[in-house]
Amino acid sequence: MRNRAVLLLSGGLDSATTLAIAKAEGYQVSALSFAYGQRHSHELKAAATIAKHFGVEHRVITIDLGVFGASALTDNTIAVPKDRSVQELSRGIPVTYVPARNTIFLSFALAWAEVLKAYDIFIGVNALDFSGYPDCRPQFINSFEDMANLATAYGVEGGKRIRIHSPLIALTKGQIIKKGVALGVDYGMTTSCYDPVGERACGHCDSCLLRKKGFNESGIPDPTRYVS
Repeated sequence: MRNRAVLLLSGGLDSATTLAIAKAEGYQVSALSFAYGQRHSHELKAAATIAKHFGVEHRVITIDLGVFGASALTDNTIAVPKDRSVQELSRGIPVTYVPARNTIFLSFALAWAEVLKAYDIFIGVNALDFSGYPDCRPQFINSFEDMANLATAYGVEGGKRIRIHSPLIALTKGQIIKKGVALGVDYGMTTSCYDPVGERACGHCDSCLLRKKGFNESGIPDPTRYVS
């Protein structure tokens, strides 16, 4: 019997690659997405397409992180940064950071994993080509794993260790894309843009710039339709 796993699926490049990795490793994956009040809610459509493509169970949970505000992704009065330089991308925590988002998402994933008796949870965080979010770093992932094994009945009594898998955490975007293509990922299914215009990516937000950088470094054509 295959090991069960819960995987956070945003609809983006990283989570699609992580899903391909989990499937290649033989896991029976249950994917979890969130409608959390994000301005780029088009990613949920992409997540559904990716889940169907890989043939995995997929659930969407609705929570409203917009009630807290303080992020350009959940508060339309805060502008999404555009055309930042490589130096700016690597400096500080940008306004697109959503307070405690990955902590919240992983907590929901952990609750579902406990019900499923799944000791493996996958998340597509990356600590090299990223926007400086504190909840994408190895220290956070390691700490959450420790907490999961202390805070759940199956972690305490189950006789196995709950593991948080972050297979992309030490890879560049270019390396991630190469790995995904080798595993058969169609990146045309994915979306990365924080501030899309209709069905097209803006091409200027941090996420679009990192995506472009990754495809350029990988030498693989970018299937994304950009406004400019």
